[in-house]
Amino acid sequence: MALDLIYKINLMSSKIKILQVIPRLGYGGAETGTFDLAHYLSENGCSSFIVTSGGELIKYINKKKVKLIRLPVQSKNPILMIFNSLILIGIILYYNISIVHARSRAPAWSCLFATKITRRKFVTTFHGTYNFTNGLKKFYNSIMLRSDLIIAGSNFIFSHINKNYSEYLDLNKKFLVIFRGINTEYFNQKKIVKDDENKILKKWNINKYVDLKDIPLILLPGRLTPWKGQEIFIEAINIVTKKFPEKEFFAVILGSDQGRKIYKKKLTRLVEQYRLQNCIKFIDNCELMPLAYKVSDIVVSSSIEPEAFGRVAIEAQSMEKPIIASNIGGSNETIVNDKTGFLFDSGKPESLSEKIIHVLNLDESTLKFVGIEGRKNIVKKFNIEKMCFSTYSEYKKLIN
Repeated sequence: MALDLIYKINLMSSKIKILQVIPRLGYGGAETGTFDLAHYLSENGCSSFIVTSGGELIKYINKKKVKLIRLPVQSKNPILMIFNSLILIGIILYYNISIVHARSRAPAWSCLFATKITRRKFVTTFHGTYNFTNGLKKFYNSIMLRSDLIIAGSNFIFSHINKNYSEYLDLNKKFLVIFRGINTEYFNQKKIVKDDENKILKKWNINKYVDLKDIPLILLPGRLTPWKGQEIFIEAINIVTKKFPEKEFFAVILGSDQGRKIYKKKLTRLVEQYRLQNCIKFIDNCELMPLAYKVSDIVVSSSIEPEAFGRVAIEAQSMEKPIIASNIGGSNETIVNDKTGFLFDSGKPESLSEKIIHVLNLDESTLKFVGIEGRKNIVKKFNIEKMCFSTYSEYKKLIN
């Protein structure tokens, strides 16, 4: 009771203090959303904090706006999770945190314990499908439903939770959809300088194909992992080259293997098997993704498992590029089929190859129309300001 009284008195006399906890601040959708929200909160009268273990985005955090605290919250080691809980309790009390927002399962367990002890509000965002094969894994995943406010990143995730985790849902707790958003000014092709386009093509060593010969570039972004469908993509490219040998194009598979050396070797061998070395290239990473999209003519998302949201489809549309994506998961919500992009039958190389041929054959005016409509779609529904405003509004409701 004493803790509750002190907390309420402090809350009335100070601004809202939000602590977001995420394993790493890399370039993924959950990570960029955390980064953008943290700065938005600071710019709108809140005190903003991030606890993370590290990551590429850390160097871009404005330290005057966002307090960064490093903890090994990426760990699933039970001892470290308990350690993180104890440190989080100290952080919450020292900074008088109002709300703790967990973005992943391992740190969410630490956050649950810390918020129970300190009697603070607890928020979770269900960023993925978090599939399970046994009861223990399902129980582990259920931490994302033990908060005061549960946020689903798409209608697909909302339905997935209702279907697979209904026994963990508490009707007295708020459960809603807040679509993830992107910075549409950052993902804006008008902000890209032509010289930078030439530089990246030279860096990738494909300027002799794309720039000098002026042939289309097909981009497949995403970390190298089987469910992202790189094998399907290579199979589809092989079908296109066999059916239409006169069609000239170049393809880039852009993404880190993140230690999956065996899988990358498998992909490389598949390219060699089909003798596609002269039209497919692997690139490990690109820090400036808008630039990667800008030099591309077609963007593909070939996931064979449902994307919770589908960041690639959103970013491509914002960059006014035609997107071809699997017809499962979040892509069904973010793409208006045959208007802002094109959906193919998931897991079927033949279907993907047909869509690639279709887009390669589109005239310039149609491609421009698709690009314009795609950007309109994202600016209207999936911009970062809308996501941040909606989240901030829910925070305020939670503590009032």
